[in-house]
Amino acid sequence: MPERFEASWESLSGYSIPDWYRDGKFGIFLHWGVYSVPAFGNEWYPRNMYRPGTPEFEHHVNTYGTQERFGYKDFIPGLTFANYDPAAYARLFSEAGARFVVPVAEHHDGFAMYDSVLSDWCASKMGPKRDVLGELAEATRAEGMVFGLSSHRAEHWWFFDGGRTFPSDVTDPAFDGLYGPAEPAAADWHDMTAGSPDEAFLEDWLARTCEAVDRYRPQLVWFDWWIGNHAFEPYLRRFAAHYYNRGLEWGMGVAINYKYEAFPEGTAVFDVERGQLAGIRPELWQNDTSISKNSWGYIEGQEYKTATSLIGDLVDVVSKNGALLLNIGPKADGTIHDEEQRILREIGAWLKVNGEAIYGTRPWHTFGEGPTEVGEGAFTDTNRSSFVAGDIRFTTKGDILYAIAFSPESEILVASLAGANVSSVSLVGADVPIPFRMTPSGLAVTLLPGLSREPAVVLRLSLTL
Repeated sequence: MPERFEASWESLSGYSIPDWYRDGKFGIFLHWGVYSVPAFGNEWYPRNMYRPGTPEFEHHVNTYGTQERFGYKDFIPGLTFANYDPAAYARLFSEAGARFVVPVAEHHDGFAMYDSVLSDWCASKMGPKRDVLGELAEATRAEGMVFGLSSHRAEHWWFFDGGRTFPSDVTDPAFDGLYGPAEPAAADWHDMTAGSPDEAFLEDWLARTCEAVDRYRPQLVWFDWWIGNHAFEPYLRRFAAHYYNRGLEWGMGVAINYKYEAFPEGTAVFDVERGQLAGIRPELWQNDTSISKNSWGYIEGQEYKTATSLIGDLVDVVSKNGALLLNIGPKADGTIHDEEQRILREIGAWLKVNGEAIYGTRPWHTFGEGPTEVGEGAFTDTNRSSFVAGDIRFTTKGDILYAIAFSPESEILVASLAGANVSSVSLVGADVPIPFRMTPSGLAVTLLPGLSREPAVVLRLSLTL
């Protein structure tokens, strides 16, 4: 690491991913905000309620009246966080086995969930009238976890553009502080040369992002995809240099998440939304996904994934040199849904027994074997079935190889170890040798009777050269 970073990609290429991130593997993401008040559709309700023809638009008019009479701003008093207990949040995340926590600082809707001096539209001045993010930062660190935050401010440039196409409160200059420029979005959001923001917006984006960094000292800053718009490029360099230099000043390892090609390789940590990789990536990467299938923020009628499938995602990601950032969505009163708490604790119970095969590990020369194919790219994880018998993933720690077998039968066959010299096999969590034999087809392990085989068992293997 250099003694100081300059705002150039050449200088930023000297960045190194901190060990806490390489070793931590599992974090909790939080989408909390004003959108949890209507609790309908998903966290894009504030955009879609101003887009005629969408379910959110129709729901809004039928439930609250026209957008001119009742706009998104009018939901803010409903974000009470009356039952918000940051210490309880942190305990739950620790019980879940998380090593880092990343709440949304500001989503696309422009409402900051922290105490900002740059905006009156923030949680410390409206709604909860509390620095909810700052309180969680303190509680997270008290539980021994790393604190981070996410910024979705870039997308705010166009997020409320629908509200300018018909009579609505978005057109009232009195509310520009919340609704922002609301400039027309590009026809293709992934065209990174279209619909670029102006200098004033970009300077404000940089100031807000640096404010959050300087105020809360996060060790991870997560960005959504639109920072990849070409206009952000010099501002990304300026931000990264500022943030990495702050990390050096604090004596704390820090990291930035980016999607697609927003940052050059080696200058930050690559992130895949709701997706996986097909193989091992040489550098640490991350899958951010949600505990639910249909929304990141809280909504009524949430469709939840199972703890089994999420543990499968975690294991698969870690075997490929990745980390999993798992999102939950608190309610408008600050409580976390009982089902989300149950799922998190179920993940934590598995990690409490088997975590040695996850935390502090590195990938083997192959990530695994088995019948389940994992699609490459973003937005693929909700289309895949859970891992099945025969699916095995590998991790390593020092001289130990871990084989994580999903839903095994009475015997596990590890084909990748055909011809290997295996000197011992034990079951993580039991710490007793278990019977094995080498066959032409691979390592065959006989499981002990009465062993719980869901969602996965972990074998600790010693190999000799």
